[in-house]
Amino acid sequence: MQTLVRVPFFKDVTDLDFDRFDRRVFWRRYDEGEVVIDYEDETSDVYFIIAGEVRILIRTQAGKEVILAEMRAGQFFGELSAIDSTKRSANVTALTRAELCIMPAAVFREVIFASPTVCDRVLHLLTARVRELNARLTEHSIFDLKHRLYSELLRMAGPRPGRPGERSVTPPPFHHVLAARIGCRREQVTRELSAMAQEGLLEKTRGALVLSKPHVLEARLAEALREDH
Repeated sequence: MQTLVRVPFFKDVTDLDFDRFDRRVFWRRYDEGEVVIDYEDETSDVYFIIAGEVRILIRTQAGKEVILAEMRAGQFFGELSAIDSTKRSANVTALTRAELCIMPAAVFREVIFASPTVCDRVLHLLTARVRELNARLTEHSIFDLKHRLYSELLRMAGPRPGRPGERSVTPPPFHHVLAARIGCRREQVTRELSAMAQEGLLEKTRGALVLSKPHVLEARLAEALREDH
């Protein structure tokens, strides 16, 4: 039988009786491109990602879609509707073949109340998401397109193996994806990336988008914040 012990989020949780909940969750595989949940859905389940990757989109009143996040194995989504019982405010689509553990809202709430460890993890995660959303809102209010792109690339990038001081985004993101993440057109992203490459700030390899001088991007962002004040 499938068990919550397999779910990365519950790793090292010792104050939860997993047997009590294992039969109350269910498991499902999704194909690449398959919609997991959609805008205005009235479901309230919580989805724990066991394998694969999903993309979360929000839609503006004008119908424009903005990429809110991409999540991988070990993360979960859907908790807001489980907590407040409102309709879904985002679309979640599988980017790759994915396996998810689906937990009904009532079970999710029971798990939180039953385990201080799980409750603490959920609170920390929600706090981190609120802080990230606040940071993005600030960026859209203060930064121009170029600086929003700098910030998003830094947020997406990780250390480049074997090249201290450099960072990379793996795999390299499509230009329309970057545009949807920062709220602009694909052509604008293409133009700004070309300008960065000409300055020696960015390099595209077969498997990654390399930030050659991330410290320069960070300094420019800091300067833009100072100028705003």
